[in-house]
Amino acid sequence: MGSTTDSNASSSNASGASSSEQPSLKRVMGPGLLLLFIVGDILGTGIYALTGKVANQVGGVVWLPFLIAFLVAIVTAFSYLELVTKFPKAAGAALYTHKAFGVHFLTYMVAFAVMCSGITSASTASRAFAANFVEAFDLDFTTGIGITLLGLAFMTLVGIINFRGVSESVKTNVVLTCIELSGLLIIIMIGLWALGVGDGDFSRVATFDTGERSAVGAVIAGTALAFFAMVGFEDSVNMAEECKEPSRIFPKVLLTGLLVTGAIYVFVSITAIALVPVSDLGEGDTPLLKVVQAGAPGFPIGIFAFITMFAVANTALINMLMASRLLYGMSREKVLPPPFGRVHARRRTPYVAIVFTTLVAFGLITFVGEVPELGGTTALLLLCVFTIVNITVLVLRKQPVEHKHFRVPTILPIVGTLTCGFLVTPFADRPIVQYQIAGVLLGIGVVLWAGTVLVNKRLGKGGPELDPEKLAEHE
Repeated sequence: MGSTTDSNASSSNASGASSSEQPSLKRVMGPGLLLLFIVGDILGTGIYALTGKVANQVGGVVWLPFLIAFLVAIVTAFSYLELVTKFPKAAGAALYTHKAFGVHFLTYMVAFAVMCSGITSASTASRAFAANFVEAFDLDFTTGIGITLLGLAFMTLVGIINFRGVSESVKTNVVLTCIELSGLLIIIMIGLWALGVGDGDFSRVATFDTGERSAVGAVIAGTALAFFAMVGFEDSVNMAEECKEPSRIFPKVLLTGLLVTGAIYVFVSITAIALVPVSDLGEGDTPLLKVVQAGAPGFPIGIFAFITMFAVANTALINMLMASRLLYGMSREKVLPPPFGRVHARRRTPYVAIVFTTLVAFGLITFVGEVPELGGTTALLLLCVFTIVNITVLVLRKQPVEHKHFRVPTILPIVGTLTCGFLVTPFADRPIVQYQIAGVLLGIGVVLWAGTVLVNKRLGKGGPELDPEKLAEHE
């Protein structure tokens, strides 16, 4: 179950082969920078916006769904570790699916589902940003059309920044991660202070309040929602080609990152429910602001609101960058209509893909709006992808590679397949609207694929074929 090192000979041969075709990515990320990237990618909108909604499902044991979501995530992370150390390329789930099954449509749908999850995640962040903006500036409206308009304005700003071109670097990610982490550490420190001086009611952390549901049913429903807070670790596989000795460092760093974020989420949720009753915590989209107000009334609430805004804004921007570039890449690989691959002559950005993904986000913000539905849809899409990834681990055991790599015990991808697959089904008590949103988004993908097939046939180009390794070059 431990990690092992790359074979120097095979790495050297691979490098030599690739360098004759095109320059390889620069391997600049060591364990420290990779850990910050992973922690920063997981932290964000989920815990800042959904703590109260999870509490509505289960009551005082709000920490339990986060803990179970962490366990489900870490089982799937083991599968990713075998795959990323076996195939250290940047294309992620689409690459693994393609190598396992070789079905271009399935590869395309996995890539499209990942893209859609980015849009729904960014839409969730825009709603949370709007709610915290209202708190930071003490505006008069807190619900309804005002929040929607602020969310649309924020997404417009994200689209403009995306169009102008944003160069994301590891150093920038370090700064963003530190700011995101600071807000959660403030919450934990407030909780420790409250525990020390006897404030708060820590007996609430062991109480269930599930309404008409059974405790098991409520925890499952809460876990399906809380899983949104754990997503992000899968993005780290796209950094494999820019890591030093990925087969050696990835297992330790990814598992450490998940343990750190899982511990933070459990401590934050315990603090939240100890200081704020469930009935108050579950109202609105700014649960952690209420925790600060209850536990440290002298703390400048505006400062914490800005920290939260920055955390969720970063989530939105990163996800919209990913979604638009992935759409652009699929067009350049001729599996989507050519217009999506157009690049602005002066800004050198994929402007049609940016406009399309931004408009889809507008539709989600306007017609769905609520954080639980958007966040839950993100988790639903990624749980579908994770189910496939866990299966690919077992299938790809038949394709050995020359270099040494991490190998996960066979039982874990089986457990990952069953748990992720279960959380996708209606038995997880998901609201029907999440399936409707996911169905519409994936339906758009099917229509675009079918349209591309028809156009290609008329032009005599044959059916579309997606090469995920080339797709990664466009991201």
